[in-house]
Amino acid sequence: MADKDFIKCYVSFVWMLCVILLSTTIVGAYTFNNNCSSVEREALISFKQGLSDPSARLSSWVGHNCCQWHGITCDLVSGKVTKIDLHNSFKSTISTSLTISASSSTISPSSLRIMIISGGYEQPWKDSEDFVQVFQKTCLRGKMSSSLLELKYLNYLDLSLNNFEGAPIPYFFGMLTSLRYLNLSFANFSGQIPVYLGNLSNLNHLDLSTWKLENFDWPNLHVENLQWISGLSSLEFLNLGGVNLISVQASNWMHTVNGLSSLSELYLSNCGISSFDTSTDFLNLTSLIVLDISRNRINSSIPLWLSNLTSISTLDLSYNYFQGTIPHDFMKLKNLQHLDFTSNSLSNIIGDHSRPSFPQNLCNLQLLHLSYNSFQDKLEEFLDSFSNCTRNSLESLDLSSNGFVGEIPNSLGTFENLRTLDLSFNKLWGSLPNSIANFSLLHHVQKSPKFMEKYNQNRDRLSKFDKVGDLSPLDKKYTRICFLNISCDWIPPFKLKVLYLENCFIGPQFPIWLRTQTHLIEITLRNVGISGSIPYEWISNISSQVTILDLSNNLLNMRLSHIFIISDQTNFVGESQKLLNDSIPLLYPNLVYLNLRNNKLWGPIPSTINDSMPKLFELDLSKNYLINGAIPSSIKTMNHLGVLLMSDNQLSGELFDDWSRLKSMFVVDLANNNLHGKIPSTIGLSTSLNVLKLENNNLHGEIPESLQNCSLLTSIDLSGNRFLNGNLPSWIGVVVSELRLLNLRSNNFSGTIPRQWCNLLFLRIFDLSNNRLVGEVPSCLYNWTSFVEGNDDIIGLGYYHEGKKTWYYSFEEKTRLVMKGIESEYYNKVLELVLTIDLSRNELSGQIPNEITKLIHLVTLNLSWNALVGTISESIGAMKTLETLDLSHNHLSGRIPDSLTSLNFLTHLNMSFNNLTGRIPTGNQLQTLEDPWIYEGNHYLCGPPLIRIKCPGDESSSNLPISTSEGEEDGKENDSAMVGFYISMAVGFPFGISILLFTICTNEARRIFYFGIVDRVNYNILQTIAFLTIGLRRMIIWRR
Repeated sequence: MADKDFIKCYVSFVWMLCVILLSTTIVGAYTFNNNCSSVEREALISFKQGLSDPSARLSSWVGHNCCQWHGITCDLVSGKVTKIDLHNSFKSTISTSLTISASSSTISPSSLRIMIISGGYEQPWKDSEDFVQVFQKTCLRGKMSSSLLELKYLNYLDLSLNNFEGAPIPYFFGMLTSLRYLNLSFANFSGQIPVYLGNLSNLNHLDLSTWKLENFDWPNLHVENLQWISGLSSLEFLNLGGVNLISVQASNWMHTVNGLSSLSELYLSNCGISSFDTSTDFLNLTSLIVLDISRNRINSSIPLWLSNLTSISTLDLSYNYFQGTIPHDFMKLKNLQHLDFTSNSLSNIIGDHSRPSFPQNLCNLQLLHLSYNSFQDKLEEFLDSFSNCTRNSLESLDLSSNGFVGEIPNSLGTFENLRTLDLSFNKLWGSLPNSIANFSLLHHVQKSPKFMEKYNQNRDRLSKFDKVGDLSPLDKKYTRICFLNISCDWIPPFKLKVLYLENCFIGPQFPIWLRTQTHLIEITLRNVGISGSIPYEWISNISSQVTILDLSNNLLNMRLSHIFIISDQTNFVGESQKLLNDSIPLLYPNLVYLNLRNNKLWGPIPSTINDSMPKLFELDLSKNYLINGAIPSSIKTMNHLGVLLMSDNQLSGELFDDWSRLKSMFVVDLANNNLHGKIPSTIGLSTSLNVLKLENNNLHGEIPESLQNCSLLTSIDLSGNRFLNGNLPSWIGVVVSELRLLNLRSNNFSGTIPRQWCNLLFLRIFDLSNNRLVGEVPSCLYNWTSFVEGNDDIIGLGYYHEGKKTWYYSFEEKTRLVMKGIESEYYNKVLELVLTIDLSRNELSGQIPNEITKLIHLVTLNLSWNALVGTISESIGAMKTLETLDLSHNHLSGRIPDSLTSLNFLTHLNMSFNNLTGRIPTGNQLQTLEDPWIYEGNHYLCGPPLIRIKCPGDESSSNLPISTSEGEEDGKENDSAMVGFYISMAVGFPFGISILLFTICTNEARRIFYFGIVDRVNYNILQTIAFLTIGLRRMIIWRR
């Protein structure tokens, strides 16, 4: 019996093997011997001939067997062409570079952007123009041939990520009735989507998405009516992202989409949708898994019909204007995994209850983003409302930029599977709970102290963080400061990839728990109190992957080369070994942003910086004060460098002479150093330059003519160099007309002020003081619209851009100005408010042009120390915002206009040393300006505040001496006052001392507290003296 069974099994196996071999042979032979038909081959060749192929992607389209051509797939049995996939192979690069701006709803593949949360600071890391050029070289172009209609069995067509140069979508695509997959996304088609696409009844996948892209001036597709979609009865995937649906009524698109019962994914992002049809519910879309209606203009409450989409797993409603609450009926969405309400106007109560509660039973929820809304709940109550299953499933939680209040609750630790947590920019205080140690999977934590309400005058003491210390926040001005003291033996259970700590004290020593975080990619430790040096082992472990390294505003005291070179305890090696180490750079192959400003770094900048950081975009070494030596010439080879900030150091030498490779340079700030020589003539080859700040150095020579190539310049500050000379360039105001700040004070410029400068429409700071300028003040200054119309400038100061003004990036703009008679340094937002014209200390002549009074938003006008003549315009009272007016040391004559009294904001006035005559106006703001010095040197002025010079017709004559009797009475009054003062001192001092002694002596606790304060003050004073002494000694040694 066993033998028979064996024989049967053996025969069956042999028979099956023969059948498989025979069928494989037949099919293989059939396929091998059957090329695509000549008709289809000719159709594809005709299609190719209409295209431009700069990357030779279609070079394989030769020979007889078109089934072997690139992008072509044939049926294995019939040999018919069924698939054409010519999507751009550059797609992988685009997908890694795609980001979206919340402010402009703009996707930018041209540069990978890194968001630093504080203040919304953004920076590009890759040259956008290079990206666009490379991408364009890989795109197919040209005209579509209708020969594709010969491909009767074509069911797949992908032409995405190409450039068809704004051509309309070919009408004959609607005749390819076998199509099941059609992808024309980001292929630069434009115009109206043809309704003929509604004939593709077999279509399962339709992607016509397009995006507004930086540096891609491509038009969008649009539709007037979506009724044609109803013919796509088999559609499962529909992406119309970026297609203009503004003209489509809500009832039209909702009713049409509601008829697609097979639809599982729907993308309508950035389509201009502004409302829903409240009479239509998506009742038929029971199979919908993904719904994306983000980045539209929808201004309503969250529609209740969303809770009927019971199969939904991804719901993206971000960047709209949704109001009210999240419906409690969302508990029906049991399959929901991703829920994004970022940047809406959702309010402080969720659900229908008086206390905040989150919809229950969302046991599959992995991502919840509620940032940039208006929640003002207690964080503890909000987190406690989550069900246990939601806590277990959630992996990404973003509650940033809301109004959540209260302590960080211990229940936060019950979200054990969190990988990303962002609680920044709220009103949280209290402790980091012990339970945070449960986050073993956490790789991104965001804790940025933001504006905090002053709950009470006491310092809020925080509980222990994993039993290792306390965390205490202080409200200091508008910055929340916390102290994080963690025991040296604590090892975090998680490996972070992103760490952001600002104004949170973790020093003074570099914490050991941080040394264990070796997987970090983005690191911001700004103003965290770290002193000493950075552990070399830690910096070498992260160097290969880190993209952002911000250690600014700390007390780091180390040689700058410590983080740039491979070193092995250089304090214990010989000088020859140090030189060898200096030649071996520590590589940061992915570093984009390095900020070490405002520390105590010292020593020269390593010459190998270009090899260490080949992708560096921003380098900030400013305000270290002890970085010395020359700026290494190797910087000129750093092609990606866009922001170079090295101000407030001791750099010397000349600027490197070749700037031709720095095409992406936007900001150069080398102010307050000891640089000498001329400004390089090649600096103008950095044509992207927006900001040039070289003030307070020892530069000489003329302003290079090549700077006229930098048409994007918004800020030029060359003040305080003393030896810059020559005439003022006339190309400013012609090819360079975007300037907001022009400061050339304290130099040796001569000649006249060019009339072309009147074309600087956006100018806000104009300082030519302390030069040798001659001629008249231009009468055309009223063209400066910022002074005439106010702050309507969309760029302003403290920003730079990449050329097409789509994106703007912030930086710290500063300059020194004389305001109200005092020279001070002004920064960013304050600088925007001090609209200034300072032409003082020159040799200007002629009259003050009456047109200058049209600058009604001017804040400071200083024309002192010139040779101006004539009278002061009667219209000066129109300059309502004027706070500083200095016309001193000129030859002005005539009366002071009475309209001066209408300058209600005037706080600094100087009319001294002119030839002014008549009565000084009084009233309003002038009543507060009582210093006679304001009018000194004008021998024919009279009246208050010149008390001794009376005007004709006044009751008492001028220059009368004070009577002896009056003097004696005043003396007696003064003597009486002094006697009272001495008596009060004699009584009050012993009484106060006795109260203090009584308070201290009668209570031991008060006595200990008092002497503790005294000891602490003494200790701080001695420590400060010791620190200053050591610093002075080091400075003396270094200078030797």
